[in-house]
Amino acid sequence: MLMPSIFGESFLDDFFDFPFENRFQTAGTGTELMKTDIKDTEDGYEVTMNLPGVKKEDVKAELKDGYLTISASANSNRDEQDSNGRYIRRERYSGSCSRSFYVGDQITEADIKARFENGTLTMQIPKKEEKPAVEDKKYIAIEG
Repeated sequence: MLMPSIFGESFLDDFFDFPFENRFQTAGTGTELMKTDIKDTEDGYEVTMNLPGVKKEDVKAELKDGYLTISASANSNRDEQDSNGRYIRRERYSGSCSRSFYVGDQITEADIKARFENGTLTMQIPKKEEKPAVEDKKYIAIEG
């Protein structure tokens, strides 16, 4: 027999609660993971990303081919037992999500400054001018 949670959640949550799916949605839920603000500053861009409930060691930032990719993973384990140690409910879930931004080929890992504090990732990305490609003059040999 399915019994409701002992920690005061709604009985219907046992049937309709999908915590992992709700946690990683970016619209329409209370926990909007990876909601991002990008501010154009004089020297570059300030990227602020909300990662509620995610630990610093579960956040990774990678720069490859001009794309900055931020990924986060979450693992949760909720065990609830009655006074006799019998399980009333056991829930486990894990997953990951990521977002990518094009920052340009001129940016290197050393240029980007990142700080993670209270579930918020803040990154400073400098502006760099795209260097125009040097046009090589190629001559065609003319016979005659």
